[in-house]
Amino acid sequence: MYAYALFDTAIGRCGIAWGPRGVVGVQLPEENPTATRTRLMRHCPSADEAEPPKPIARAITEIAALMDGEKKSLRAIGLDMARVAPFNARVYETTRAIPPGETRTYGQIAHAIGDRDAARAVGQALGRNPFAIVVPCHRVVGANAKLVGFSANGGIATKLRLLQIEGWRADEPGLFDALS
Repeated sequence: MYAYALFDTAIGRCGIAWGPRGVVGVQLPEENPTATRTRLMRHCPSADEAEPPKPIARAITEIAALMDGEKKSLRAIGLDMARVAPFNARVYETTRAIPPGETRTYGQIAHAIGDRDAARAVGQALGRNPFAIVVPCHRVVGANAKLVGFSANGGIATKLRLLQIEGWRADEPGLFDALS
Protein backbone atom coordinates (compact mmCIF):
# COMPACT_ATOMS: atom_id res chain seq x y z
CA MET A 1 0.00 0.00 0.00
CA TYR A 2 1.25 3.44 -0.94
CA ALA A 3 0.19 6.64 0.77
CA TYR A 4 1.02 10.33 0.76
CA ALA A 5 0.67 13.45 2.86
CA LEU A 6 1.09 17.15 2.24
CA PHE A 7 2.86 19.23 4.88
CA ASP A 8 3.82 22.85 5.49
CA THR A 9 7.37 24.18 5.39
CA ALA A 10 9.03 27.60 5.34
CA ILE A 11 8.98 27.54 1.52
CA GLY A 12 5.41 26.28 1.13
CA ARG A 13 3.33 23.11 1.14
CA CYS A 14 5.41 20.05 0.24
CA GLY A 15 4.39 16.44 -0.29
CA ILE A 16 5.79 13.05 0.64
CA ALA A 17 4.76 9.59 -0.58
CA TRP A 18 5.73 6.30 0.98
CA GLY A 19 5.28 2.57 0.75
CA PRO A 20 6.30 -0.51 2.70
CA ARG A 21 10.01 -0.03 1.86
CA GLY A 22 10.28 3.70 2.62
CA VAL A 23 9.83 7.04 0.91
CA VAL A 24 9.04 6.80 -2.82
CA GLY A 25 8.75 10.51 -3.54
CA VAL A 26 9.13 13.98 -2.11
CA GLN A 27 7.68 17.03 -3.81
CA LEU A 28 8.67 20.65 -3.29
CA PRO A 29 5.85 23.22 -3.41
CA GLU A 30 4.12 23.93 -6.69
CA GLU A 31 1.82 26.91 -7.45
CA ASN A 32 -0.82 25.47 -5.11
CA PRO A 33 -1.42 22.32 -3.01
CA THR A 34 -3.43 20.65 -5.80
CA ALA A 35 -0.50 21.03 -8.20
CA THR A 36 1.90 19.73 -5.53
CA ARG A 37 -0.31 16.68 -5.00
CA THR A 38 -0.61 16.07 -8.75
CA ARG A 39 3.14 16.19 -9.31
CA LEU A 40 3.79 13.99 -6.25
CA MET A 41 1.33 11.39 -7.54
CA ARG A 42 3.57 10.72 -10.56
CA HIS A 43 5.72 8.65 -8.18
CA CYS A 44 2.83 6.55 -6.87
CA PRO A 45 -0.43 7.05 -8.78
CA SER A 46 -2.31 4.58 -6.60
CA ALA A 47 -1.42 6.26 -3.28
CA ASP A 48 -4.11 7.39 -0.87
CA GLU A 49 -3.82 10.39 1.41
CA ALA A 50 -3.09 9.12 4.92
CA GLU A 51 -1.77 10.02 8.34
CA PRO A 52 2.02 9.45 8.20
CA PRO A 53 3.39 6.58 10.29
CA LYS A 54 6.12 7.47 12.82
CA PRO A 55 9.14 7.11 10.46
CA ILE A 56 7.46 9.32 7.85
CA ALA A 57 6.31 11.83 10.48
CA ARG A 58 9.97 12.07 11.63
CA ALA A 59 11.04 12.58 8.01
CA ILE A 60 8.51 15.40 7.64
CA THR A 61 9.78 17.04 10.84
CA GLU A 62 13.39 16.80 9.62
CA ILE A 63 12.55 18.19 6.16
CA ALA A 64 10.64 21.11 7.69
CA ALA A 65 13.51 21.80 10.12
CA LEU A 66 16.02 21.87 7.24
CA MET A 67 13.82 24.35 5.40
CA ASP A 68 13.71 26.45 8.58
CA GLY A 69 17.50 26.74 8.44
CA GLU A 70 18.56 23.93 10.77
CA LYS A 71 21.58 21.90 9.64
CA LYS A 72 19.88 18.57 8.92
CA SER A 73 21.43 15.96 6.62
CA LEU A 74 18.22 13.90 6.08
CA ARG A 75 20.44 10.83 5.50
CA ALA A 76 18.48 8.77 8.04
CA ILE A 77 15.32 8.98 5.92
CA GLY A 78 14.78 5.60 4.30
CA LEU A 79 14.28 5.76 0.55
CA ASP A 80 12.70 3.07 -1.60
CA MET A 81 14.84 3.10 -4.75
CA ALA A 82 13.35 -0.08 -6.24
CA ARG A 83 12.10 1.86 -9.28
CA VAL A 84 15.29 3.91 -9.67
CA ALA A 85 17.91 2.97 -12.28
CA PRO A 86 21.19 1.73 -10.73
CA PHE A 87 23.21 4.67 -12.13
CA ASN A 88 20.69 7.14 -10.72
CA ALA A 89 20.75 5.38 -7.34
CA ARG A 90 24.56 5.82 -7.19
CA VAL A 91 24.16 9.51 -8.07
CA TYR A 92 21.47 9.94 -5.41
CA GLU A 93 23.50 8.22 -2.67
CA THR A 94 26.57 10.32 -3.50
CA THR A 95 24.49 13.51 -3.56
CA ARG A 96 22.98 12.65 -0.16
CA ALA A 97 26.49 12.88 1.32
CA ILE A 98 26.77 16.62 0.54
CA PRO A 99 26.32 18.47 3.84
CA PRO A 100 23.80 21.32 4.13
CA GLY A 101 25.30 24.62 3.05
CA GLU A 102 27.87 22.99 0.77
CA THR A 103 27.83 22.26 -2.94
CA ARG A 104 29.50 19.96 -5.45
CA THR A 105 29.63 20.15 -9.21
CA TYR A 106 28.06 17.66 -11.59
CA GLY A 107 31.61 16.72 -12.58
CA GLN A 108 32.59 16.06 -8.98
CA ILE A 109 29.60 13.76 -8.51
CA ALA A 110 30.57 11.93 -11.74
CA HIS A 111 34.13 11.56 -10.46
CA ALA A 112 32.90 10.32 -7.07
CA ILE A 113 30.83 7.55 -8.66
CA GLY A 114 33.80 6.49 -10.77
CA ASP A 115 32.88 7.93 -14.17
CA ARG A 116 34.67 11.23 -14.82
CA ASP A 117 32.88 11.67 -18.16
CA ALA A 118 29.35 11.34 -16.78
CA ALA A 119 28.66 14.93 -15.67
CA ARG A 120 25.83 15.28 -18.19
CA ALA A 121 24.34 11.93 -17.13
CA VAL A 122 24.57 13.05 -13.49
CA GLY A 123 22.57 16.16 -14.42
CA GLN A 124 19.95 14.03 -16.16
CA ALA A 125 19.67 11.71 -13.16
CA LEU A 126 19.25 14.65 -10.80
CA GLY A 127 16.64 16.13 -13.14
CA ARG A 128 14.60 12.96 -12.52
CA ASN A 129 15.21 12.95 -8.76
CA PRO A 130 11.97 11.72 -7.13
CA PHE A 131 13.27 12.57 -3.64
CA ALA A 132 13.68 16.36 -3.82
CA ILE A 133 15.39 17.86 -0.76
CA VAL A 134 16.10 14.38 0.74
CA VAL A 135 18.41 13.79 -2.22
CA PRO A 136 19.64 17.39 -2.18
CA CYS A 137 20.00 18.01 -5.91
CA HIS A 138 19.86 21.74 -5.13
CA ARG A 139 23.39 21.31 -3.72
CA VAL A 140 24.76 20.28 -7.11
CA VAL A 141 25.92 23.19 -9.25
CA GLY A 142 27.68 23.80 -12.52
CA ALA A 143 31.37 24.54 -12.87
CA ASN A 144 32.52 27.66 -10.98
CA ALA A 145 29.45 27.48 -8.69
CA LYS A 146 27.10 28.38 -11.56
CA LEU A 147 23.49 27.71 -10.55
CA VAL A 148 22.09 25.52 -13.31
CA GLY A 149 19.73 22.62 -13.71
CA PHE A 150 16.86 22.68 -11.25
CA SER A 151 13.52 21.22 -12.32
CA ALA A 152 11.44 22.20 -9.28
CA ASN A 153 8.81 24.93 -9.49
CA GLY A 154 10.64 28.25 -9.57
CA GLY A 155 13.76 26.71 -11.15
CA ILE A 156 17.05 28.39 -10.30
CA ALA A 157 15.36 30.89 -7.94
CA THR A 158 14.12 27.97 -5.80
CA LYS A 159 17.57 26.34 -5.91
CA LEU A 160 19.18 29.58 -4.74
CA ARG A 161 16.57 30.03 -2.00
CA LEU A 162 17.22 26.51 -0.65
CA LEU A 163 20.97 27.06 -0.71
CA GLN A 164 20.61 30.41 1.06
CA ILE A 165 18.40 28.83 3.76
CA GLU A 166 21.27 26.37 4.34
CA GLY A 167 23.82 29.20 4.61
CA TRP A 168 25.59 28.60 1.29
CA ARG A 169 28.12 31.15 0.11
CA ALA A 170 29.31 30.91 -3.49
CA ASP A 171 32.54 32.73 -2.65
CA GLU A 172 33.58 30.30 0.09
CA PRO A 173 37.30 29.35 -0.27
CA GLY A 174 37.92 25.68 -1.08
CA LEU A 175 34.29 25.19 -2.03
CA PHE A 176 35.01 22.48 -4.57
CA ASP A 177 37.96 20.69 -2.95
CA ALA A 178 36.03 17.96 -1.10
CA LEU A 179 35.56 15.56 -4.03
CA SER A 180 38.50 16.63 -6.21
